[in-house]
Amino acid sequence: MSATTTPVADAALRPGGAGFRIALAGALAGVVVLAIAVSALLVLGIGIWGNNVPHVWGFDLIAYAWWIGIANAASLFAAVLVIRRHGLRTAVNRFAEAAALAAVVAAAFYPILHLGRPWLAHWTFPYPAHTGLWPQFGSPLVWDFWGITAHVVVTSLFWFIGLIPDLATMRDRAAARGRMTVARAYGLFALGWRGSLAHWHRHQAAYRLVAALVLPLLLWAQTVVALEFATTLVPAWHQARLPLHVIVTGLPSGLGIVLALAAVLRVALSLERFVDEEDMDLLARLVACAALAAGASYAHELAVGLLREDAETRAALVARAFGVGAPAYWGGVLLTVVVPQVLWRDAWRDRCAVVLPVGLLAAAGVWLDRWSLVVDGLVRMPRPEAAAYHPSAAEWGLLLGTVALFVTLLLLFGRLLPAVSMFETRHEESEAEAEEEER
Repeated sequence: MSATTTPVADAALRPGGAGFRIALAGALAGVVVLAIAVSALLVLGIGIWGNNVPHVWGFDLIAYAWWIGIANAASLFAAVLVIRRHGLRTAVNRFAEAAALAAVVAAAFYPILHLGRPWLAHWTFPYPAHTGLWPQFGSPLVWDFWGITAHVVVTSLFWFIGLIPDLATMRDRAAARGRMTVARAYGLFALGWRGSLAHWHRHQAAYRLVAALVLPLLLWAQTVVALEFATTLVPAWHQARLPLHVIVTGLPSGLGIVLALAAVLRVALSLERFVDEEDMDLLARLVACAALAAGASYAHELAVGLLREDAETRAALVARAFGVGAPAYWGGVLLTVVVPQVLWRDAWRDRCAVVLPVGLLAAAGVWLDRWSLVVDGLVRMPRPEAAAYHPSAAEWGLLLGTVALFVTLLLLFGRLLPAVSMFETRHEESEAEAEEEER
């Protein structure tokens, strides 16, 4: 193994320090909260949520759309870097793919739990039931099944295929240290990798193929969410611009999470050499650009909604943006569009104290946007006697629990696996040496 990548392998092989154990304990405590919230739901039913007529959806759809947006943006970012073979992929691809996979796992809870009878989730699967009744393919529940299944399969393959050469490196490194049990564990998932030309040829072809599959997946998963909105009777949810709005506004959340992870990993695992200031600079600029794109989407929504839509749709938008829903709407605009613009300042783009909160706030702003769509988009619909939506403690527990699960998965990833692609680093090192020889 090249001496350049030794610190990356050592970071995964050494025991976690006190900071890691404290963070993991806190995250696992949140996972316990998730287990309690899910158990209460299974025993008592979805009546423990704050949903009512007409707010039949609440945190369940908000969080589902939010997690899918994070996963799609992180996957898209990593896939584009692989396809274009951009130098930034060496620094950030590995944990961007891990963040996408962890977000998909968190999102997968919601389509099952908001069924009301999650133990009957298999009814949405396309299988030839002995009763002769097939699933209703016109139902959004079946769309959810296909969307989540495709996302889990493609994202898992993308992440795992990229890991295979590094798992073999970790296998050899652990064996050299006499840690044979750990070496066997890495070797099991390395699938017999020996680094032959045939192995490399197949690996690179498969890696680029799966990266290409991620691009239509982005449109598929986010469009399914928008189609679920369109099947309802809410006027503002029938607009053709909604799928594009969900995709574009989701970009700052996924890229913001990747930026926050880059800042944390540089410090926690001493990876400043691998995720350097130039990488942080470019990643921060991408977040700021994604925020500008989200701002253009908001501006388009307001311009078209106020000037060209029918009276009912216009009234719903006015209620969201200037009425009861204004705090969530403009809060989302502030956090998603305005706050990331501080990253245009050169001195702040590589400071953990700046980029970490900015990335997390951008993600929080997208959550507020989903609240604005799901909850405040209905303020024109209720009957006079209808109750307002107030999330219950069970819903907060489910949301915070999935956040804790996301953090737990990323902590385990950072501790057990190389956070930076070692084979890509060695490849760049070889190319640099070849260029030096030519000169």
